Amino acid sequence: MLGSTYGTLTTDPRRARTIACGEQPAPAVHGRTDDLDVSGRPLHREVPDLDRFFRPESIAVIGASDAEGRPNTGITRQLIAWAERVGARLHPVHPTRETVFGIPCSPGVSALPEPVDLAVLLISDPLPVIEELAQAKVKFAVAFASGFAETGEEGAAAQSSLSAAVARSGMRLLGPNTNLNAFSEFRDDLEGPAIALITQSGHQGRPLYTMQELGVRLSHWAPTGNEADLETADFISYFAEQPEVGAIACYVEGLKDGRGFLLAADRAARGGVPVVAVKVGRTETGARMAASHTGKLTGADTVVDAAMRQFGVIRVDGLDELQDTAALLARARPPRADGVAVYSISGGTGAHFADLATRAGLTLPSLSEAKQQELHQWIPEYLNVANPIDNGGHPVGDWRGPKIIESILQDPSIGVLICPITGPFPPMSDKLARDLAEAAERTDKLICVVWGSPLGTEDAYRETLLGSSRLATFRTFGNCITAVRAYLDHHRFTAAYRSPFTDAPRTPSPSFRKAQTLMRPGRQLSEHAAKQLLRAYGIRVPREQLVTSAAAAVRAAGQVGYPVVMKASGARLAHKSDLGLVKVGLTSASQVRDAYRELTDIARYEGLDLDGVLVCQMVERGVEMVVGVTQDDLFGPTVTVGLGGVLVEVLRDTAVRVPPFAEDQARAMLDELRGRPLLDGMRGAPPVDLDALVEVVLRVQRMALELGDELAELDINPLMVLPRGQGAVALDALAVCH
Repeated sequence: MLGSTYGTLTTDPRRARTIACGEQPAPAVHGRTDDLDVSGRPLHREVPDLDRFFRPESIAVIGASDAEGRPNTGITRQLIAWAERVGARLHPVHPTRETVFGIPCSPGVSALPEPVDLAVLLISDPLPVIEELAQAKVKFAVAFASGFAETGEEGAAAQSSLSAAVARSGMRLLGPNTNLNAFSEFRDDLEGPAIALITQSGHQGRPLYTMQELGVRLSHWAPTGNEADLETADFISYFAEQPEVGAIACYVEGLKDGRGFLLAADRAARGGVPVVAVKVGRTETGARMAASHTGKLTGADTVVDAAMRQFGVIRVDGLDELQDTAALLARARPPRADGVAVYSISGGTGAHFADLATRAGLTLPSLSEAKQQELHQWIPEYLNVANPIDNGGHPVGDWRGPKIIESILQDPSIGVLICPITGPFPPMSDKLARDLAEAAERTDKLICVVWGSPLGTEDAYRETLLGSSRLATFRTFGNCITAVRAYLDHHRFTAAYRSPFTDAPRTPSPSFRKAQTLMRPGRQLSEHAAKQLLRAYGIRVPREQLVTSAAAAVRAAGQVGYPVVMKASGARLAHKSDLGLVKVGLTSASQVRDAYRELTDIARYEGLDLDGVLVCQMVERGVEMVVGVTQDDLFGPTVTVGLGGVLVEVLRDTAVRVPPFAEDQARAMLDELRGRPLLDGMRGAPPVDLDALVEVVLRVQRMALELGDELAELDINPLMVLPRGQGAVALDALAVCH
C-alpha cells in the first residue's frame, strides 16, 4: 500500500518529491546487440508490442476519484468510458476509497484482483509506484504529471530518475507530461486506410483529430509528452506495421534519440508507409521554445531536415499542411504517372495554379496534339487546352463536362488531375464537383479539388466533395501543391528505396587501423598529419614534403616539381591564408628560400608552434569543393559536401547526410547544391570528375563511421575536383580529434 502517494494530480513543479540527483537512466536497447555497425551502434530497432497499450484487457487507474470538483474525477470518468469502448476491465486504485463510480476500489497495486495490462497514474509523482507496478507485472503505464524535464534542471533530474526506474522495471511508460489523447474516441464508421497520429504537444493534434468529421479516418493517437521511455520512434515503428495505417502524422518538438528515429523511419520506408512530420525548431526562437516545452534537444535544423529527407520523412511547416498531406498520402493509390494536369473553369485560375505548381517542382506536361484536338470537340478552339486546360466555363454545365474529365484522365502522361474551383457558382461549380466525384469512382488516378470558398458551408463542398472517399479536397492552392508533391515524391522514393543499414559496415577496414595510429586525442592535427589521415582512407592529396630548413625546401620543390605552393604546418593552425602563411605559384629556388624564411618569421612573430613547412604540388584546374565531418548532438557523425574555398563561408551552399548512406545519396547531395551547374561545366569549362567526387564523399563517410566520435571534426577545403577522368585532390585538410 502506498498511503499518501495517491493524491490529486497536480501540475505544480514546486511540489515536494524525492529526487535522486545525478542518477542516469539505463540505456535503452533498441537493436540486437549482435548486429551493430562498425561504430557499435544498432542496425535494427525492436518494435514494441503496443497492442495491449491501445487495446488492453485490464486497466488500473492509480489515484482514481469520483469526488466532484477534483481533476482526477473527470479523467476517471473518461477512462471508464474508454475501457467500455475497448472492452477492458477497469480497476480503480485508491488507499481510502472502497468504490469509485460504483466500481470496487483496490487500496494499492498489490491488492489488484488480476494482472493488469495498463496502469494510468493520476498522481503527482509517479516514481514511487514504478517498482510496485513492475512487481505486479504491469506491461504499460501512463504518467500525466508535469513538472519534469520541461521545467529545468531539477525537473530533468527527476525525469532521469524516472527513466532509470522504468528501464530497471521492464515496464514501458508513456509520459510524463502527457494527456488523455491516447484514450480518445475514434469514429468506427469510416472506411479505408487510416492516419496514426503522434504528438508531443497534445493540443497540436486537435486539427487532425477533428478531420474525422470530414470523413478522414484516424486509428491511433500517441501523445508522447516528455518521452522518459516510449518515444516518437517507438510509435512510428509500431504504426508502420499496423495494416490499417495508411500514413503516420507527427508533431515533433524534439527528438530523444536521433539514431532511433532514423531506424524507425527506415522501417516505415521499407514498408512504404509515409511519415509526415511537423518538426519545430527551424528558427532560434522556435528551438528555444521547443526546449522549454519538452526539455529535449531540438538538434541543428539543417541536419534534422537532411536526415528526414534522407529516410523519406515528409517534413511540412504547419498543422494545416500536416493534415492535408497525411490525408492524401493515406488514402490515394500509387500514381500511374508523374504528370499533373490542371483543369479549371477560368483561364486565369488555371494559369495561376500552374505557375505555383511548376515553381514547386510539379511536372505539367503539354498534352499531345491529338489529345488537344480531342478536347476541342467540347472546348472552343480559342481556349488553351495544352495544360493547364481552360474549358471557358459553359462546357461544365452540360453533357460535355464528364467527357472532358474522362479524356484528360485517359492521357498516359497524366497521373494527377487537379481542379481548382476558386468560388461557388452553382450552375457550374456544383455540377463540376459532381462530375469530378463520379470520375474519381471510375479511375485509379488521383483527382484533387481545391474549393476556394471562404465559407465552406456549400452543399457542393460539404456533401459532394467531402462525401467522396476517392476525391482529395483542399481549401488552399498551397496545401494542395504541397500534398501532391509529397505524394509523388513519396512513391518515387519508396520505389527506389534500399535500407542503408543493410550494407552498413560491421567490421573496421584496414584503413581504420592505419588511421588510429594518427589520431591525437583532444588535439587538432597539423595539415600534414590530417593529410596522412586522408591518405589512410585512399583520398588523394598533392605531392608534398614537410621540411624544416630552406635548403630542404629547395630540394623538395625540385622533387615535387615547379610551380609549388608553400604552407606553414602546425597543430591548431587554421585559416593560414589570413595570417599570410600560404605562398602560391613559386617557380624558382630563390622564391622558395625567401618563402621559407618569410613563413617561419611570421610564425615566430605570431607565437605559432610549427612542425615544419609543406612544399606542395600546385593544382590549379578544377572546381573547389568542401567535404567534411561534424558531430551532431542528435545523430552523431554527419557528412557535408558543398562549394569550397571562400565560397563555403559566403554562399553556405552545402548538403548534409547522416551515415550510413549509399552512392545514390552521395549523388543526391550534389544535386541539392545551388552551384551544381559548376560541376557540369560552365562558360567553356570542362565538366568535372563527378565519380571521383562521389568516391571522396563515400570514403569520408567510411572514416566518419569507423572513427565515430574520436573524430570531432574533419574539413577538406578545398578539395579540387579535376576535369572528368582526372580525379580529385585534397589541397588542404583540418582534423580535430575528440
